[in-house]
Amino acid sequence: MNEILLNGISLDQLQESIKTIVSAELKNAVSELTTKREIEPELITRKETAEILGVSLPTLHEWTKKGVLPAKRIGSRIRYERTAVYDALKSVEPLKYRRA
Repeated sequence: MNEILLNGISLDQLQESIKTIVSAELKNAVSELTTKREIEPELITRKETAEILGVSLPTLHEWTKKGVLPAKRIGSRIRYERTAVYDALKSVEPLKYRRA
């Protein structure tokens, strides 16, 4: 199996070279994807945000005014970052109901 190929390269050496190159390219692709996501956050509409949170549009408006959920204005439109919406959900503390 360890035959000599072109220019005196063995099959094992060729396989190792291919593994190294593919591994380096995969690392580059993953780092580009993560960098791109950090630069361009996914923005969602008010309606999508309200559906995710399970609230009405007026409630969402009040939460935005109070600073509970940060919004971004793009022209005349309001958008929310998807990560900020899920972070807001994580920060909500459930109410503990006590029976008297």
